[in-house]
This record gives sequence, C-alpha cells and structure tokens, in this order.
Amino acid sequence: MPKGSQELTNARKEEIINACAALYETMPFREITLREIGTKTTFTRTSIYNYFHTKEEIFLALLQREYELWTADLDAIRNENDALPPGGFAQALARTLEKRGCMLKLMAMNLYDMEGGSRMENLVAFKRVYACAMQSLTGCLKKFFPSMTQDDIQAFLYAFFPFLFGVYPYTEATDKQKKAMEIAHIPYARYSIYEITRSFVSKLLQDF
Repeated sequence: MPKGSQELTNARKEEIINACAALYETMPFREITLREIGTKTTFTRTSIYNYFHTKEEIFLALLQREYELWTADLDAIRNENDALPPGGFAQALARTLEKRGCMLKLMAMNLYDMEGGSRMENLVAFKRVYACAMQSLTGCLKKFFPSMTQDDIQAFLYAFFPFLFGVYPYTEATDKQKKAMEIAHIPYARYSIYEITRSFVSKLLQDF
C-alpha cells in the first residue's frame, strides 16, 4: 500500500481510471455507471466520490492519461531522430496513434459528455495536457521541417487536430453499421488508423 495521503490518492485514482478503461473496452459509454466502475475497484463505490464526482470526470481523466502517453511518444520521435523526411515522419506519427485507439474513440464519441460533466478544474487540467501534445507536435515540425513557417505549422495543426476527432469512426464500424451500409449500397473499405494517418500526414507535408 502506498505511503502518504498523496500517494494513496494517486494510486486510487489510477485504479479507478484503470477500471473505467477496462469496462470501455467492451461496454459503450452510456451503459457504464459509477456502480459498474466501483465493482472493478478494491474499495467501496462511495469512496469513488472522494476522487471523482461523476463518471464523466473519470473518463476525462482516462483521456488525459491517453494524451500524456501520446505526448511522450511525440517527444520520443523528436529526441530519438536527428532528421526525418516527410514519409518517415508520417509513418512515425501514425505509429503513435495506432496505439491510442482509446484516445481516438473517446474524442470521436464522448468528448462533449466528458467535458460537460466535469468540474472546471478537471477540464482545465485536461486542456493543459492537450496543449502539451500540441506543443510536442509543433516541436517535431520545427525540428524535422525547418522550412515550415509559423503559418505553415498553424495550418498543419488546424488540419491535423480536427482530423483526430474523426478518424476513429472510419476505422471501426459495428456489425449494425456495416449491415446498414450494405443495404444502402455503400461499399465498406476497412482501413487502419495507421494507414489513414500516414496517408493524411504525408499529404499535409508533401511540399516540405
């Protein structure tokens, strides 16, 4: 058991977030409750309220953790490579996202619910981590593509970050969705997060 109140608090928060992440792998957001999350922890459900007031705050903390992990991967790309051509950087960036399916799913499906159901301090903490990810990606662009102007970098960011909010539904379709597309005579082409991201980023950087 961790020693000290802050260590205990952090450990219990992490346990709650892990429980939420495990449930989200097999259950939709709307069906996951604090009661369900509580059954996956080693302490009582009511104790969850000492750390999170709503399930939305738990999911937002999960998304924040996903962003922190993604930012660490972006920093690794920048620190471990002296140079990368557009194609190489597109591949590296796509690899970081193929590991972040949970992050992309949360962004595409539940962001408004999470942000709307969270206290301001939790939302501000998440936004700061989001900003760090943007800064890390900016650092990669400045290092590997020195010919990019500030306007070029802004244009990349304003295209890439909205892309993050929409890529997941193009890579994951339910059986019901596939059946509806079949009835509507819409061909279903299965592409991975890696394939779509690599193609998109390559196009964004083709002039550099």
